[in-house]
Amino acid sequence: MARGIIYCMTTIVPGLIKIGKTGVNNFEQRMYSLEHNGYAQVVGLKRKFAIEVDDYDEKESLLHDIFSKSNLPNTELFALDIDLVVQLLSSFDGKQVFPESITKEEAFNAATAEREETAYLNSSKRFTVPDGEYFLNDKDKVYGIVHARMKVENGQFIVLKGSECLPYEKEGMPKARKDAVIENGILQEDVPCASPSTAGWVCLGYSNNGWKIWKTEDNEPIDIFRKTEIDK
Repeated sequence: MARGIIYCMTTIVPGLIKIGKTGVNNFEQRMYSLEHNGYAQVVGLKRKFAIEVDDYDEKESLLHDIFSKSNLPNTELFALDIDLVVQLLSSFDGKQVFPESITKEEAFNAATAEREETAYLNSSKRFTVPDGEYFLNDKDKVYGIVHARMKVENGQFIVLKGSECLPYEKEGMPKARKDAVIENGILQEDVPCASPSTAGWVCLGYSNNGWKIWKTEDNEPIDIFRKTEIDK
């Protein structure tokens, strides 16, 4: 069984990604070449996920077959949601090569959260969370209980100044968390977010299901509002 690495990369073109393979000992060299020189006249390539697996030739060919309808002819470029590919690759049995700072499970969860958020943002009918204040009291295995507050206003999810934020620096953090001003674990200014999961990222520093972790004053997850609309 030939062992090698299957990887996926984003490009400068939104929605256009590369799925490729390389030898176990050639990964860094291959990434450097692609990130600096581009591929098939497309530049701005950036590594997203890579995993070392057995039968990597066959697995890469299978991926190309599965996504053949999204393929740019005679290239390894695909018009695909990168998070869908990360979900699939992180489900493979193998050793994660990139990113190194998170586990395969965390990579899968982060990709899942990103796809759920995209679906929510693109939905013609968004689930309505009533204006008001909501709470996060989540237990982290390292840092203990995290207390945070979120205000919903006109469909926007705003993490409020003074909320506690964990000091994690995970791969794939959304811009809202990267740009958040946090000092000594405390949020210094309100942070508007597009979805409750992004609001959860701001406080927790890792992927989450915001519909489950943000609660009402009665300790009900805000997912109850989605279920209410689905039942209508």
